[in-house]
Amino acid sequence: MIAVLLGSAAIGYADNLWGALKTNNHLVLIRHALAPGLGDPNYFHVEDCKTQRNLNDEGRYQSKKIGDLFRSNGIGKAAVYSSQWCRCLDTARLLDLGEVSELPSLNSFFEHFKREQSQTEQTMRWIQNAPLDTPTVLVTHQVNITALTGYYPEEGEIVFVRRSTDGQLSIIGSKQMLH
Repeated sequence: MIAVLLGSAAIGYADNLWGALKTNNHLVLIRHALAPGLGDPNYFHVEDCKTQRNLNDEGRYQSKKIGDLFRSNGIGKAAVYSSQWCRCLDTARLLDLGEVSELPSLNSFFEHFKREQSQTEQTMRWIQNAPLDTPTVLVTHQVNITALTGYYPEEGEIVFVRRSTDGQLSIIGSKQMLH
């Protein structure tokens, strides 16, 4: 009986998050799905996926399941923006929630921390000016989500965020996609 009660509470919590995403001033940040390894090779080129750490089969499956989760919660279409890294673009496209637009400020600065402040400021300005009147999804990297929110997400984790009237962000919950 306890498991049923906990399960019901978790579902109610999730329903509240999905309901919030359907209202103004909410968005989700998604850390790209499972891409084994850490960082990118020294010969990395953003326009060449063969030089990057990419999603594996499990990560591609995880991305599709994240999209299914959106649809099962009544969100079949969203405004989707992504880092230009292949693992993020692949995650975003496999969600199958609509056209994916590249947003360079979502690019990883993991190996270039000198870009953290400027990219975070650019992303915050983008979020502050975005209409957010339709479900909005930003697919990015752990370092970017942590810089924006102070939270360290798992691969494939959905972080639900509220934008306040003064433009500040606050996390209202998250959903981990187990792999």
